[in-house]
This record gives sequence, structure tokens and C-alpha cells, in this order.
Amino acid sequence: MKVLSVNAGSSSLKFKMFEMPEEEVLIAGTFERIGGKGSFYRVTINGEETKKEAELKSHSDAVEILIQELFDNNVIESLDELSAVAHRLVHGGDKYPNSVILDEDALKIVESFKDLAPLHVPANVMCVKAFMEKAPNAAQVGCFDTAFHQTIDKERYIYPVPFEWYEKYKVRKYGFHGQSHKYITETIGNILNNKEVNAIVCHIGQGASISAIENGKCIDTSMGFTPNSGVIMGTRSGDIDYGIIKYMMNEAGMTFDEVDRALNKESGLLGLSKVSNDWRDVDAAITEGNKQAYLAHKIFVNSIVDYIARYYVELKGQVDALVFTAGLGENAHHIRRMVIDRLNCLGFECDREANDNTRFGKEGIISTSNSKIPVYVIGTNEELMMARDALDLIK
Repeated sequence: MKVLSVNAGSSSLKFKMFEMPEEEVLIAGTFERIGGKGSFYRVTINGEETKKEAELKSHSDAVEILIQELFDNNVIESLDELSAVAHRLVHGGDKYPNSVILDEDALKIVESFKDLAPLHVPANVMCVKAFMEKAPNAAQVGCFDTAFHQTIDKERYIYPVPFEWYEKYKVRKYGFHGQSHKYITETIGNILNNKEVNAIVCHIGQGASISAIENGKCIDTSMGFTPNSGVIMGTRSGDIDYGIIKYMMNEAGMTFDEVDRALNKESGLLGLSKVSNDWRDVDAAITEGNKQAYLAHKIFVNSIVDYIARYYVELKGQVDALVFTAGLGENAHHIRRMVIDRLNCLGFECDREANDNTRFGKEGIISTSNSKIPVYVIGTNEELMMARDALDLIK
């Protein structure tokens, strides 16, 4: 049974096709700079990657080429072989606590969330419609970034603003990276042979979020109404005092859109370090003695520690595992070591040799045998989680 997982960003599209239930990857790829100049895509099959230039005016163009690559690489002979296409949808509001099969009515509901994620929802919907047209016999499955976090109690997702904002305009915490947090929760639960696992999951990449998991369910997460809140990220500020916005508009003569762009695209590691939003560049600058880069490093670590400590308390200290995942979480061993060292007072202890060696695809425990709580590095796999959800639905 062939299931294609599609992850459409505002200007990108990632895909991976699985033979299910074996979970064998048949082909994978990424389309970049959709709608811009210099667009291109990469396809990986049998471990070999090929890069090709292509004019990608829209996500529909990417879908056309993707389908052609499936035929050209003999992955399928007919689109009727596709049992399902699983789409990562950024926003499901408070409507969808689980993945669903998409029909025209469901797609209209998804489109109604456009104002909650204006950069992503149109691209998501365009891809779904393209596959509905091209592969009408395949189930179109919506896998929502927000779904996994719908188990959070009202006392944790309501903001301390006029309650009418929630009642009339749905202003509340939604949370994101749900497919990743769900995958890691299921994986650590299997490792510990405990489906009702208590864990703190740190998805640390260009976008970053941390979740508290109790009895296998999310009870809190760092991202909120938008993906801009929580810990510091590559270019996003994370939590700030909202009064800064009005202050900068008055003092610097900036428009709201300019401040918004600065907080989303020019802050975080990039804004603090003045070097890059890529941790590898910041790390290299630290090695060269760049004090600004080191400051960014310390503030970044502080923000991660703050949320882990907070969720440790929310879980009443009953934590079965702390897990690092995503780009930095899986590879930035200096970050992990500093975070764990800061958490010594809670009983966490880093095994430096294991931590240094657990990178670049390697997974495992990076805490010592004396650590009160084991610390794991586990690679995330959102596309596989989406394929599993699709399989469960079509079965």
C-alpha cells in the first residue's frame, strides 16, 4: 500500500512516499523557492540524490513535477496505486484533534483558518486540491500541526486577555510541530514500553517548541496562538514583552508590519548573534572568539532551560524521559550539554562522551547512569507519522 506524505511550506514542498505498513521509503524530495527566482528541487531514491532546476511558479507546478518524478523513477505505473496522500496542514484551529480524511466540506473548514496562518494555509490547500484533481481515487488525509496539542486543558490554553477575544475570535494557545511531538511521544513510549509515558519533548530546529507529555498526551506546549512564541528560534524572537512593539513603532518610526517582520525574520539566533540563523555558523563564530555569538548561545540555552524546568514542575517531577529532536536537538551537542548541566539541580546529568557521539543520525541516551531522569536523542520523522495516520484512517 503506497502512501505519499506531503509537507507544503509557504515557498517549499517536501515529500516522502512509503510502502505501508512496512514503512519502507520509496522516494523522497524537496522543492525550494516556489514562487521565486532560482527555484529547484531535489529527489532522493535508493540513497542517491539528484538536484534539478525548474520553474516553480506555484505549488501546483511542484505537484505536477512530483507526480512525473514518481513515474520517471518507476515508483508507480499509475496514480491509482496511491492509496492515500497525507498532507501536513499547519492549522486545524480547535476543530480537529486528530488527522482526518479531507473532502470538499473539510477543505472549506481548513480554508477558514487562513487568517490564523496566512503564509501556510493557502499553500496547503493548493496542494490538496491539486492531488484531489490528479489522484481522485487516493484518500486525501489532513494531518494537522495543531491536533496533538488539543488535549491541553482550557486553564493552560486560554490567555489572560478579555475573554471575548477567545469567544468571538478564537484567540488561544494552539501549539505547533504536532506531528513531530506525536512521533517522539509514541517512539519514547515504545522504547520505555509505556504508552502512558510522562516526557518533556524538545523539538529544537529553525523553529523550536517544547511540550509536556503526561500519560502519553500533551498537557502544555511552548508555541501559542502563532508559532512565534515560546523559546528563541533561528529568526523568531520567542516570548517577548508585547510593549516592545508599540515602543519601536514610536521610537524608530517603524510600521507594525516592519516590527512584525523583524520579530519573525530578523530576531532569534540571527538577531542576537549578528552572524546567522544557522547554529553551525554561530558555533563557528564562538570558536573564533565572537562574544556576540556566545551571548546568543547563552540566551538560547536559557530559553530552553526555562521551559524544561517549567514543564518539570507541571509534571510534578514525574518525568520518565527528556528527549531532544529536530535539527539542533539531534546534532548540536554543545547546546544539549549546556542545557543538561543547567538542569543538574533537578537531577539531570550529562554523559559527555555519549552526548558528543550522538549526532548525525545516531540516536540514544546521553545521560549518565546516575541521572535521575534519562535524556534521549531521537530523530523525528513527521512524514512517517503522517503516513501512519493515513494508514489508520483508510483501514
